[in-house]
Amino acid sequence: MKVVIQRVQNASVTIDGTVVAAIGAGLLILVGVEPADGHEDSKWLAAKICNMRIFNDAEGVMNTSLLDTDGELLAVSQFTLQATTKKGNRPSYMNAAKPEIAIPIYKHFLKELESILGKNVGKGVFGADMKVALVNDGPVTILLDSKNKI
Repeated sequence: MKVVIQRVQNASVTIDGTVVAAIGAGLLILVGVEPADGHEDSKWLAAKICNMRIFNDAEGVMNTSLLDTDGELLAVSQFTLQATTKKGNRPSYMNAAKPEIAIPIYKHFLKELESILGKNVGKGVFGADMKVALVNDGPVTILLDSKNKI
């Protein structure tokens, strides 16, 4: 699994003109699943994300986590994170998991996040044409890949 983590002041997902999820200060997570991913990938990423110290402490140093700040989280599926661009100018999405694989892993990832945080997580709608809005805070943007844990 690949994720893009963005520390935000706020973020939302809109589908067909209707806001389906919105958060205040916290993290927007874009999630890409590949066929080899499983529950261990989602479990590892959820723990890493919730405990990552990327929020400012009282001295303005990035030393606190989402758990420490009681921030909100919005997770959005994004198969394009699995794009390969080695040949030509058109990205290939052959590395992205098909919905029958990706949806259960994405749902497991959401449950892991909610379990760790002890509250509901904002969600996009898998496969929908979503408009994602955010105000990046910092900016702080981090890439994680569950296949590169070291």
